[in-house]
Amino acid sequence: MRREPRRGRRVIVMGGGPAGLMAAATAAASGARVILLERNPEVGRKLLLTGGGRCNFTHDTDVDGLVAGMLGNGRFLYSALSTLDSARLRDFFGSLGVGSRVDSDGRVFPFSGIGRDVLTALTTHARKKGVETRCVWKAERILVRDGEVRGVIAGRVPMAPGLVSCDAAIIATGGITYPMTGCTGNGYRMAAEIGHTIVEPRASLVPLETREPWVPGLAGLALQGVTVTSFVAGRKVETGFGEMLFTHFGVSGPVILALSREIALALARGRGPARLVVDLKPALTTAGVDEEIRQAFDRHFRRRVPNSLMELVPARLISIVVREAGIPDARLVSQVTREERLALGRVIKSLALTVRATRPVEEGMVTAGGVSVEEIDPRTMESRLAPGVYFAGEVMDVDGTTGGFNLQAAFSTGYVAGLSAARGGAVASGAG
Repeated sequence: MRREPRRGRRVIVMGGGPAGLMAAATAAASGARVILLERNPEVGRKLLLTGGGRCNFTHDTDVDGLVAGMLGNGRFLYSALSTLDSARLRDFFGSLGVGSRVDSDGRVFPFSGIGRDVLTALTTHARKKGVETRCVWKAERILVRDGEVRGVIAGRVPMAPGLVSCDAAIIATGGITYPMTGCTGNGYRMAAEIGHTIVEPRASLVPLETREPWVPGLAGLALQGVTVTSFVAGRKVETGFGEMLFTHFGVSGPVILALSREIALALARGRGPARLVVDLKPALTTAGVDEEIRQAFDRHFRRRVPNSLMELVPARLISIVVREAGIPDARLVSQVTREERLALGRVIKSLALTVRATRPVEEGMVTAGGVSVEEIDPRTMESRLAPGVYFAGEVMDVDGTTGGFNLQAAFSTGYVAGLSAARGGAVASGAG
């Protein structure tokens, strides 16, 4: 049964990231008296890091596309993403004076390319709607008595916490990645204390460490337009296309981050080993690559093999490719056998890397795992175990690929949680 909205409900939002800010502003706009608690000196630190500081806040696609981009429990988010989809979110920020543009790959950024514009618009909106923001405040636990939320035990750091009364509490404390932004996993503990199951949190969208000794020597080399395929225990998992970056520890870059989720999960469960196979020339077939090599050899017949490949392979990678093909650096083109030439083509089409580990959780972009979505009502974001408690954003067991999907999910779940908390659990519909 749909419950009638009750005006003037007291709502506490824990966490001043994108989900918490949206939840607080929405609840206040719906008539609630809202207090936003943030443990940092300012809100929105993580929002400023997204999209390289440009704030890729959504992806230009429909609801099904948004759900598909949320690899972890995307179907759970269908209702929230339908309520506030990509188009409505862009309209929302447009109404706050932040226009947006779409990149060729579907990522949506503010026109200015400055993430702080998004944060400023959101915080100004929240303030105008009456949200009381308390920075350097830490929430300790949610007080639930007789099946109802009575308040949140919280206080200004380092003062002793006390009871802040409320009718509803929204946990939007984020995950465990980027701990410098205040994401410490505190929300998991508070959720567990009221009976929620916590799916083991881990880093997703995370750089990967590799075993090959030649990789650190390529640190800083970016490869554009390559295809990378991941394998776990000899089984092909998925393929991605885009930019990858060699680092002092292994590999990173958009295509690597997109593939890292399943690799991280496999390694965490002891299902390795994991491999990456890089196609340096995805636009060419194996026969096409061989023909390119043949033509290069014809042009540079008297040169050493590495010096003949300058037009085919990035300069810093040439000696690696030649060595991986089993060809001595000093070998002249005129001395190369057919088998060696074919081996060279195979390496160019399938340069192999062995994944040793993921980087530390601090370097992950997104947290996978969190509060089990089985215990949350997807229509309202309300706890099924403790009525009056709501969840928003990364604290839940939801996570997506790169491209604005995670921020969209944070804003959508924050919107629904804020509206529902203000209305006493009423089903949310439509953005405004």
